[in-house]
Amino acid sequence: MKVILKDNIESLGKAGDTVKVSDGYARNYLIPRGLAVEASNRTLKAFEHEKKQIMQKIERERMTAETLAERVKGTTCTIIRRVGEQDKLFGSVTTKDIEHSLHEQGFEIDKKMILLDEPIKATGEFPVRIKLRPGVITEIKVVVEAEV
Repeated sequence: MKVILKDNIESLGKAGDTVKVSDGYARNYLIPRGLAVEASNRTLKAFEHEKKQIMQKIERERMTAETLAERVKGTTCTIIRRVGEQDKLFGSVTTKDIEHSLHEQGFEIDKKMILLDEPIKATGEFPVRIKLRPGVITEIKVVVEAEV
């Protein structure tokens, strides 16, 4: 089935692209979530008008994400945890802990945006990437300290 994308989808393409996908993917995922519309002569003509509005919306979101990326860049999150022998943590520091620390500093960043290869299980300083939008990635520093 051919569909017109209404939003950027990393695995398919950018907003406004016409792509061919399986019928089930289009009917069960893309169309119900408003990410795409079925491509037909009528929808192609109607979509040309909408395309300008969608592109402006995406540009505004990208500018907002870049502004937030500049504000967040270089931020240090300090997380204090109990430690055992050899500076190993009881538990680990996860994206939820980093999200909470960022919220305390006034940044509205969802834990799904935080790219952490694996949970942090030791004390020290760790670089953590944050993907605000496709193509807008910034890095913060997470410092894990032992509880006194």
